[in-house]
Amino acid sequence: MYDFVFKPFGEMTPEDYEEIGFMSGLEIHQQLLTKKKLFCHCPAGRYTHSYNAEILRHMRPTLSELGEYDGTALMEFKTKKNIIYRIHRDTVCTYEMDDTPPFLINEDALDIAFEVALLLDASIVDEIHIARKQYLDGSIPTGFQRTAITCVNGKIPYKDRVINIIQMSIEEDSCREEGDSGHNRIYLTDRLGMPLIETVTAPEMKTPQEVAEVNELLRRLSRSTGHVRTGIGAGREDVNVSVRGGTRIEIKGVPQIHRIPLLTYNEAMRQWNLLRLREELHRRGITQETFEAKVDDVTFLLRKTVYQPLFKAIESGKLVKCVTLRGFKGLLTWQTQTDTYFAKEISDRVRVIACLTELPNIIHSDSYENTLSSAEGQKLRKTVGTHDDDSLVLVWGDKADAEMAANEIIIRAKEATLGVPSETRQALRDGTNGFERILPGPDRMYPDTDLPPKRITPERINKIKQSIPEKYWLREKWYQSLKLSDDISKPLAISPFADLFKLVVNEWKVNPITASNFIIQFPKRLKRLRLNTSILTIDVMKSLFDEYRNGNITKDSMLFVMQDVCRMGKFEPEYLPEKATPEEVEAAIDAALLNVNDLEIKIMGKFEHIISGYAMKNLRGRAAAADVMTIIKKKIGKEK
Repeated sequence: MYDFVFKPFGEMTPEDYEEIGFMSGLEIHQQLLTKKKLFCHCPAGRYTHSYNAEILRHMRPTLSELGEYDGTALMEFKTKKNIIYRIHRDTVCTYEMDDTPPFLINEDALDIAFEVALLLDASIVDEIHIARKQYLDGSIPTGFQRTAITCVNGKIPYKDRVINIIQMSIEEDSCREEGDSGHNRIYLTDRLGMPLIETVTAPEMKTPQEVAEVNELLRRLSRSTGHVRTGIGAGREDVNVSVRGGTRIEIKGVPQIHRIPLLTYNEAMRQWNLLRLREELHRRGITQETFEAKVDDVTFLLRKTVYQPLFKAIESGKLVKCVTLRGFKGLLTWQTQTDTYFAKEISDRVRVIACLTELPNIIHSDSYENTLSSAEGQKLRKTVGTHDDDSLVLVWGDKADAEMAANEIIIRAKEATLGVPSETRQALRDGTNGFERILPGPDRMYPDTDLPPKRITPERINKIKQSIPEKYWLREKWYQSLKLSDDISKPLAISPFADLFKLVVNEWKVNPITASNFIIQFPKRLKRLRLNTSILTIDVMKSLFDEYRNGNITKDSMLFVMQDVCRMGKFEPEYLPEKATPEEVEAAIDAALLNVNDLEIKIMGKFEHIISGYAMKNLRGRAAAADVMTIIKKKIGKEK
């Protein structure tokens, strides 16, 4: 059934992905541009690596409203992590540490969420209900995240179809992870509690490239409001992937859209290969019911091993456990992802759950290369009593960790008889992914008892409708009719200056290409000069355009005027250079004619341009280059 063989990433076709039943959906997290956090009055967006204190906590699972424990919470509890929070007095308060109740929800954040919902043509809820979502990885000190659904059933156009939006929620952001080693995990709390929206699409993307393209559409849509944060970490994606016969796997926290295609390709390959592995196990007669494994302590046997990581571990008092997997010979080197094998599935579980984070944390008999000698391998097999078709996995650590690791090795190997376990996976830089935790279920959600429901009135939504931006793809269509290039029209369509562009082009009759250069290209050039372009607000740019249409700023001098504005930190019309009189223009041209000799004319062959260049040195900002060129042509008798 699973005889399809994955081609290299660049050779896969849409037909190939259709054959394996590729499906993918997105959960896009976007921080909102507010002054305060979602449920307290601490400032939002103030990042720092310094801290005033540390808090140590241990997480424990709690029952859901249905009286069940969430599997992810139980898994995190098994890790016995010490969670250390580094707090700064300027960025957190007692609310984030769960020492005081929450404030009422941030109304500005809620309005931004509704604005995005309207752009998605979604149905906005008529009442907000805050829920608690358990997170026992320590990323939220309370052990839960406050979240609320704001809308359902949205859509966004894509190619010749629409992508459906299942729902969008508003929720508080988590901590930033600073370090994770052994049983210690360290978090910075400056990001904690910042408002964000989570947009969940239906699993309607059919290729890895489509996943990235839809993500880009939704990113541009939220940015078109001008009310979301930008920069590293402001937008993060969780990508859900499955293939025919597999299960939904969530790749968490993808920081950059361009990484999505390779990540989803590798996850599809991983699931397909795990399904092939299941078939091979069944062919060997190994099912969930017939699966066999055992654990032996082989510390004493390997006390003189030539493999240094094992030798040093035993010397420091650690134990070595040998897990025998009956009938698994050769399967630990079964390929799962690009240059990745089934042994890594086991190593990841050991790393995350047993907290044996120093790699390598296992070695196995399917490949003892550069580890045990052949004599040590044979002695080990004879001592623990294995058969020729068995595989051995060695793991080492403190007593509790080694025992936990051995148990997890057996669990993960047994899961291979079922196919693809439901997991949350971590995006890795090489385009592959690694185990992060068991996929959460509905048992981690329960109602919040600290905050009342909040009614959303039609009047509130109607007020927001009056100020929502035009959908950016409609703007792009208009820009195309104006002959604007893609490198200008794409950023302009989601720019806060889009309405100003429409005003100056439609009402002030400024040339569209000139206007777009002023708005998009010139600030880019000024940033390369390390100037602070934040002073170029909508009001400042509107004033500059007003001076331009009145002839007080020439097209050629606009960049220099904007440069002066950035340097001074303000715009003052009285500082603009006075317009040159006709006599001053004539004098500058005459002076230029005197400075240009016959040799230059003969060599360059562009007499008018040479004269114009000399003249504009004295007229920069005071006369338009086109007007100066017209006068030059008249003077030298070349006006057509």
